[in-house]
Amino acid sequence: MAGPLTMTKAEREAFLAEVHVGVISIERDGAAPLAVPIWYDYAPDQGVWVLTEPGSQKGQALEAAGRYSLCAQIEEPPGYRYVSVSGPIVEVRPADLEKDSRPMAHRYFGAELGDWYVENNPSASNVYLMRPERWWTVDYRKLGPVG
Repeated sequence: MAGPLTMTKAEREAFLAEVHVGVISIERDGAAPLAVPIWYDYAPDQGVWVLTEPGSQKGQALEAAGRYSLCAQIEEPPGYRYVSVSGPIVEVRPADLEKDSRPMAHRYFGAELGDWYVENNPSASNVYLMRPERWWTVDYRKLGPVG
């Protein structure tokens, strides 16, 4: 049952689609989960996707776990909000410069700086698409006016 601070489906999907730096958490055998900031994108009909190099610590952990969690938040009181999702990786593929890398850089840096970033930071990233199975949400703005 949803609590008084829980976001609706439409609210949580809209929030996750906004630009936030997410924190990805990936299970690891014999070690604490890997939890680090990451750029991400989300579309309700696809899921959440991140880009990372397959040989990196994140990439290796994603390949081994086959799933991940991601949390995005706004930390400004009294309107603190977050959405956290977790689920299986449903697609892994090499990132395409124009379809994946450049749009992600534009999402976080804007067009001009995003283009500079892509041209000056070439990488052989993969796209890791996750289909959310579990959602956790809080929106403290639902408490109403404070004070």
